[in-house]
Amino acid sequence: MLSLSDNFAPTPKTLIGASAGLLLAAAIFAGLNVTKIKALRLTAAEAATTRDAAERSSAQREKDLKTRESAVAADQAKLAEQAGKTGPTERQLTQVLNEKKQLEAKLQDKEAELLTLQKQIEEKQPASANPGAPSSVELQAQLDDARQQLEAAEREKTFLSEKVQAVKERSSQLEDEKKRRAVAHGKVGVKGTILAVNQAYNFVVLNLGGRNGVEPHSEMLVVRDGTFIGKIRISSVEPATAIGDIITSTLARGVQVQPGDIVIYAGTNS
Repeated sequence: MLSLSDNFAPTPKTLIGASAGLLLAAAIFAGLNVTKIKALRLTAAEAATTRDAAERSSAQREKDLKTRESAVAADQAKLAEQAGKTGPTERQLTQVLNEKKQLEAKLQDKEAELLTLQKQIEEKQPASANPGAPSSVELQAQLDDARQQLEAAEREKTFLSEKVQAVKERSSQLEDEKKRRAVAHGKVGVKGTILAVNQAYNFVVLNLGGRNGVEPHSEMLVVRDGTFIGKIRISSVEPATAIGDIITSTLARGVQVQPGDIVIYAGTNS
C-alpha cells in the first residue's frame, strides 16, 4: 500500500501550476494596486487644484475688499472736505452780503449828494441883474466848483455801482456754490441699478436720472454682492435714466460691469 505522503508528494507539474497561480494572483494584485495609486494621484491632483482655486479666490476677495475700503475711504474724505469747505463759504458769503449793504448805503448817500449839487448848480445859474447879488465872476467860480464836485461825485457813484454789481455777482456765485454742495451732500448714497451694458463702447444705462438728482460728470460706485467692482462717470442725463462711461482703470483684471449691478452716487469732480 502507498503511504499518504506518497499520494500528496509534489510533482513538477503541480509546482509549475502552483507557481503560475501565484504569479497570476500577484499580477492581479499589482494591477489593483496600480489602479488604486492612479486614483489616489488623481484625487490628490484634484485636491491641489481645488486648494489653489480657493487660495486665488480668497486673494481676489481680499483685494476686492481692500479696493472697496479704499473707495469708501476716498468718498468719506471727499465728504469731509466738502463739509470743511461749507463753513468758510458761509462766512465769506456773510461778509460779502455785509459789504454789499454798506456799498448800497454809500451809493444812496452819493445819489442824495448828487441831487443836492445839481440843485446848487441850478440855483447859481446867472440871472437878471440884481444889485445885491454876487458878481458874475464869483458866480462862475462857484458854478465851476459845484460842477467839479458833481463830476467827482458822479465818478464815485459809477465806481460804487460797479463795485456793488461785482459784489452781487460774487454773492450769487457763493449762494449757488452753497446750494450745489448742499444738494451734492444730500445725494451721496443714492442707489440705482445698471439696466444695460455696452462692452464695445464701455458705457452703461442706469435706472436713475435727473429726477433722482443725477448730474453730468458725477461719479458712481459699482457694487456687486456687496463687493466694489469699479466706477462710472455720468455722461448724459434724462429725467428717468442716465448714461455713464465705465472708468476701466478702476476695474480689477478680468472683472466686467454687468446688468443688475448696483450703483451708488459718489459725487462730482468739480
